[in-house]
Amino acid sequence: MPDPGVIREPPPPLLWREFTGSQVGAVRHAVTRLAAASGLAGRRLEDFALAVNELVTNAVRHAGGRGRLRLWRTDGRLCCEVTDDGPGIPAHRVEPTAPPPVSATDGRGLWLVSRLCDDVRITTGPAGTTVRIAAPLSGPHLTTG
Repeated sequence: MPDPGVIREPPPPLLWREFTGSQVGAVRHAVTRLAAASGLAGRRLEDFALAVNELVTNAVRHAGGRGRLRLWRTDGRLCCEVTDDGPGIPAHRVEPTAPPPVSATDGRGLWLVSRLCDDVRITTGPAGTTVRIAAPLSGPHLTTG
């Protein structure tokens, strides 16, 4: 059985797409449709789609208005990678341990993603950011409601 803490290099993608702000909704719908077709259902599907939406929105808002998304299945998991060419994520936001204050106008995206996904890997620096997430396609996490 593969190590659940490792997201392997992806096989050919189910979806590869460059996006801008005007395409966030279309990307979310495409990912949701393909995730459901891959076997995610119920709360697991909703959580995965919301996490991807947060990552795409972050790329648009904080990294120059565009990014790239890749979605694939491997080792019984559905994986998604969102990449941008922005300035990188500040260190205090990479692994948030608590949500930002209610009065904050941003800073919830990665915190939320870390709560919605079983596996989150972030690589960031001045040349851009790549975030990979994964969800199991079977097992106790799948629910119907």
